[in-house]
Amino acid sequence: MAPNIHSPARSVQRHRFETRRRDLTVTGREQMTPHMLRLTLSGDLSGFQSLGFDDHVKLFFPDPVTGSYEPADGAKPLARDYTPRRFDVAAGTLVLDFALHGVAGGQAGPATAWAGKAVIGDRLVIGGPRGSSVLPLDFGLHLLIGDDTALPAIGRRLEELPAGARALVLAEVESPADCLTLDSRAEFTIHWLFRDPAHGGRDLLSAVAGLRLPDPDVLAWVAGEALQTRRVRDELLTRHGLDPQWVKASGYWQQGEAGAHTRIE
Repeated sequence: MAPNIHSPARSVQRHRFETRRRDLTVTGREQMTPHMLRLTLSGDLSGFQSLGFDDHVKLFFPDPVTGSYEPADGAKPLARDYTPRRFDVAAGTLVLDFALHGVAGGQAGPATAWAGKAVIGDRLVIGGPRGSSVLPLDFGLHLLIGDDTALPAIGRRLEELPAGARALVLAEVESPADCLTLDSRAEFTIHWLFRDPAHGGRDLLSAVAGLRLPDPDVLAWVAGEALQTRRVRDELLTRHGLDPQWVKASGYWQQGEAGAHTRIE
């Protein structure tokens, strides 16, 4: 029998951490797909904690003109939020995955521009995570929905699900060349959606509208472009009748706005 979604025993566990900046060095680079780059950073990770699969660290980038990490005249530093894909405190390694878009056309933001050019030995300053929100595991179905920017969190969640859990993933990428190999002890299915019209031109919203959920006891997690994420969340609530308490949505970026990262309630 599926657990009662209103059980008081089922709750989000929230943790807060003392944060500090860390000066790390690029020690590994892997081009996983045409639009996904994995960098391994090394350095002092003593005290580093990340308990939630969708935690984020703040990445601080050097000024593209001066190369300085200290902005002049009180300006805000160039910074973006990224998911800790994997980490090993004892080994002092942190793995980050970067969704690369806009590089060829010169439209890349500071994170993509830096990552696209990063080489072994480059420096990167990070901060956080400030805290973690740990979501329950005892659902009949874990529904994970997102675009390229959500894949690091989706991949981490799949790896953390236990044997016996069930997951359904809807992932929107550019083309079949951008599909990743994802692993889990859980039973899971992935539906890849391709923005490229030559490969179907499907988006997340249309896929969610046509969903047939195999289990009513669902934890849904959605992330990606903010407007699309909001629409997907609304579809899950109105068409599929999911419990709002267990539909977690975040805008990892927003069309036309730099550095957006928002929770959508």
